[in-house]
Amino acid sequence: MDQKSITEFIIQKYQEDEQVMIQLFVQWCQNHKIDPFALYQKAYPSQGPNEAIKTIIDSNEPIMELDIDSGTLIEVLQLFGNDDLAFVVSEEANKFPDLI
Repeated sequence: MDQKSITEFIIQKYQEDEQVMIQLFVQWCQNHKIDPFALYQKAYPSQGPNEAIKTIIDSNEPIMELDIDSGTLIEVLQLFGNDDLAFVVSEEANKFPDLI
């Protein structure tokens, strides 16, 4: 594999993993009846609506039937550098002891 192929592969894998992160976030929000757009906007007030969230919600693909632990979601968000969103998720989870 040449350097260009390796770089393209790494980028593709990162983008796929990022999609999984967004799916986990949306699923966590849906599991706890939280609006993912509102939570995202709270974390990033200067950004517009997140198109990736909208795409996942609007797609006909079923979102995983998964009970996602708040701590796990926070770690995944931080892994992708979404520290502000992880903080907001943590705040939301702390409001309701059953979400922790």
